Amino acid sequence: MKGSVLVTGAAGFIGSHLVGRLLHLGYQVVGLDNFDNFYDPAIKQENIRPLVEDGGCRIIRGDIRDAGLLSRIFSEYDIRLVTHLAARAGVRPSLQHPILYQDVNIGGTINLLEISRASGVRQFVFASSSSVYGLGTPVPFNEEAKVDFPTSPYAASKASAELFCRTYSHLYGLPVKALRLFTVYGPRQRPEMAIHLFTRKIEKGEEIPIYGDGTSQRDYTYIDDIIDGIVGALMDQSQAFEIFNLGDSNPVPLHYLIQLIEESLSKRAKLKKLPVQPGDVPITFADINKAETRFGYKPKITIEEGIDLFVHWYRKSVHSLTNSLA
Repeated sequence: MKGSVLVTGAAGFIGSHLVGRLLHLGYQVVGLDNFDNFYDPAIKQENIRPLVEDGGCRIIRGDIRDAGLLSRIFSEYDIRLVTHLAARAGVRPSLQHPILYQDVNIGGTINLLEISRASGVRQFVFASSSSVYGLGTPVPFNEEAKVDFPTSPYAASKASAELFCRTYSHLYGLPVKALRLFTVYGPRQRPEMAIHLFTRKIEKGEEIPIYGDGTSQRDYTYIDDIIDGIVGALMDQSQAFEIFNLGDSNPVPLHYLIQLIEESLSKRAKLKKLPVQPGDVPITFADINKAETRFGYKPKITIEEGIDLFVHWYRKSVHSLTNSLA
């Protein structure tokens, strides 16, 4: 075996895909997840179930804010590598619960940095967000750009956590890679995220909410490509603190995204036009040259291919659920 890897947020969308990849590569994986009710915990339980039953992942139910639990995990499982995905997610919910976002996303990250420093972790990968770029950043977003204008508490919490990662790397020599992820989608995507939400509502003949005029653009990135990037960063040998963008580098207008979902479902969307929401930005667009140069990151799945793959997974999962309830 190649050592023990801790994956926080292991039962979530990205976490469960990462656990599967690491197990396939031969790593001993310890997953930590609190199975909170941000969305149905049963979805997360199903995400991770086959990886526990068949793949050998050890899953622990707990919270990154519990420093005592983290100390016991690191001691018992001899954690050498950390991929920190756990977070309170979402721009819009953070407007209603800023203190919770500060507590989980900043406080929880500091707990992990502290135990990782004390335990001599060889690599610490932190899942940040493209949201840190905020307003006024020239496109494509480059890792050297200033990130001093976050537009939501979520974005501010991720930018703040990045600063703590930098500080721990500087003070204690902890190798840290902060990965700014750009709108990840694919099978097992969280149900409130746009592609999943739109697919579900169009399939059911319900209205889908459109904030603004449909011209906003997002750098949608397929889950398999993101996992390639995370694994590349985790295996990187650099001992420094570094930031990498992980995106597709191909912004997609909202109206085109809806068109692709319509075509894949063979159904027309019913649109409900709404005002632009606080915290939203008009475009996200990743400059991925640094990640490509350092560890060969190169997205392979186009948005057209990815939407078809997602819709196939969605219909298959709904069919399976219907059969299980019959």
